[in-house]
Amino acid sequence: MRFAVLGTGFWARAVHAASLAQHPDAELIGIWGRDATKAAVAGEEFGVPGTTDLQSLLDEVDAVSIAVPPDVQASLAVTAASAGRHLLLEKPIALTVPDADRVVEAVASAGVASVVFFTFRFQAATSTWLTEAGRSRLAGGAGSWLSSLAGTPFGDSPWRGRHGALWDIGPHALSLLVPALGRVTAVQAGAGRGDTVHLVLTHASGAASTVTVTHAAAPLSEGVEFFVHGDTGRLTLLPDTASPREAHRAAVDELRAAALTGGAHPCDAAFARDVTVVLAAAQRALASGCREPVPS
Repeated sequence: MRFAVLGTGFWARAVHAASLAQHPDAELIGIWGRDATKAAVAGEEFGVPGTTDLQSLLDEVDAVSIAVPPDVQASLAVTAASAGRHLLLEKPIALTVPDADRVVEAVASAGVASVVFFTFRFQAATSTWLTEAGRSRLAGGAGSWLSSLAGTPFGDSPWRGRHGALWDIGPHALSLLVPALGRVTAVQAGAGRGDTVHLVLTHASGAASTVTVTHAAAPLSEGVEFFVHGDTGRLTLLPDTASPREAHRAAVDELRAAALTGGAHPCDAAFARDVTVVLAAAQRALASGCREPVPS
């Protein structure tokens, strides 16, 4: 499968392009960016053309792997899908529900495959955890991701600065708790220091879960963990945050499989749209201080 990477930032280069450049069953054809100089530099790093001409690059590939800010991603995804290109997208799929809907509609209209890179979902430990959770009658769960962007490549990310941990790492929490506990029907939210957000989620199964995410944690407090509990006990997951390139490689494999079979993927654009709906409801709950229903 021939791929273009859309994006020239750290994550686009260090994960998306690096993964594709080493993938045995994918070929990196080129890199697109909005800035011609950055695109050229990124292309040179991987020995492929770097360009600002999106349409010409789309003409040469079967799929795109997109790593740009989410408000930019939505329009790129619609353009690529409309050109018949399969999509490997970043989370969140968009920053508004209407933009997420546009992506889902473009994917359905074009009949292309889509996979959204919820990193933990492409790790073997997560698959085992979800399988075990599926064998239990679950009463609830919890997740926390305490992080700091200070000194990281994401520290000066404008969209993360504006939208915070809720929209940046909140999608990862939902990508684990929703398949384990069921669709979210309502959300309550409270704010802590910095961009810290605490969520209480009501699931269609009758279970409830809590989520805490922050980019304002002290360095010694950083960590990520999830658990669900039920009739077979407590199942804990400690996701791997150190191997995103390997997870991306697995996502490429799963996109290829979805494209070949024409089947839906558990982490497709439609699932990512539902995650966006929950995040938008959480944002409203933060603003209003009220419990917000989550539209289906």
